[in-house]
Amino acid sequence: MDRRKFLVSAGLGTMALVSPISLSAVGIATRKTGKTGRLNLHFSPYELQLRHAFNLAKYSRTTTPDVQVRIELDGIVGYGEASMPPYLGESVESVTKFLSSLDLSQFSDPFRIEDIHEYMESVAPDNRAAKASVDIALHDLVGKIMGQPWYKIWGLNPDLAPDTSFTIGIDKADVVRKKVDEAAPYNVLKVKMGLDNDKELVEIIRSKTDRPICVDANQGWDDKERALEMCHWLAERNCLFVEQPMPKEKIDETAWLRERSPLPIVADEFFQRLPDVKRAHGAYDAINIKLMKSTGMHEAYKMVAAARALGMKVMLGCMTETSCGISAAAQLAPMVDWADLDGNLLIANDIFDGAKIVNGKVSVPIDRPGIGAVPLV
Repeated sequence: MDRRKFLVSAGLGTMALVSPISLSAVGIATRKTGKTGRLNLHFSPYELQLRHAFNLAKYSRTTTPDVQVRIELDGIVGYGEASMPPYLGESVESVTKFLSSLDLSQFSDPFRIEDIHEYMESVAPDNRAAKASVDIALHDLVGKIMGQPWYKIWGLNPDLAPDTSFTIGIDKADVVRKKVDEAAPYNVLKVKMGLDNDKELVEIIRSKTDRPICVDANQGWDDKERALEMCHWLAERNCLFVEQPMPKEKIDETAWLRERSPLPIVADEFFQRLPDVKRAHGAYDAINIKLMKSTGMHEAYKMVAAARALGMKVMLGCMTETSCGISAAAQLAPMVDWADLDGNLLIANDIFDGAKIVNGKVSVPIDRPGIGAVPLV
């Protein structure tokens, strides 16, 4: 089955057009194409400043490159973004090059999201975050035309959204304690691991709180025996699951670990696009969907359906993003088992008002159509 038929088979259904609402444009454009009655694409680079250094098993950073996107149709504006952490292989240069190559003015109907995705795939492969930025903006635009948020368009109940975690990266003991204090509004903590001091990090957190944790090793455990020992150790310390414990290339070793682990094993770096759901089945218990990897909300929705059909659990994650990207992902939250949507709270220069933490859950504004994000500038 080719990609288009596979995607359509798990697709969204038709949607009726209702009266549009008006929205003022925001002047961030560096490029404009098209004419009245056609989709107009705008984009501009934006660097995200992190509140703390983001320390992982393989690298550390204090900023994340980002590109802000706008799609306009007759005065109605949809917002999107592309966030590019290093491991995605994208950059401001690659994203802006891809966006510059698009001619969205050939489309007059933003409801043709499937066709626009097929068009983007025909322009260039990969470029997942770049395509996600267009997809998010399209969903925002369509939701505003319909006058409804996407969780309602999808028929979802926001009360069913799971608790979302707050990420605590690898750091010095005093910084870790500070991060635990900052995570007070959250019911679940996400712990970054993959170095020699993994147990020490968990013990520091446990000295401060007994809240459940989930662990992301970011491929940091090379030996399957060590990974299994860590899973048993963590299971005794109120851990919910372990995300990407081993290098993504070690599929057989990960399958061996999954068969023996007392905790669910979640695919992250191993998992990118819709065809990877089937590849992950058998080696992992669950998948971690991120809009910047999935090319946006359209394919992410289908990933959930595909994973459920295979009996897999689903986690909804994020990169460091503004409230634009987080609000878009939050529309999907009622569909998943676990959520990790704290990326906007990890940055110091958010330029959107959108999803909020309410009783430990990410909650989108119920009265805002589209993705629920409003620019602050």
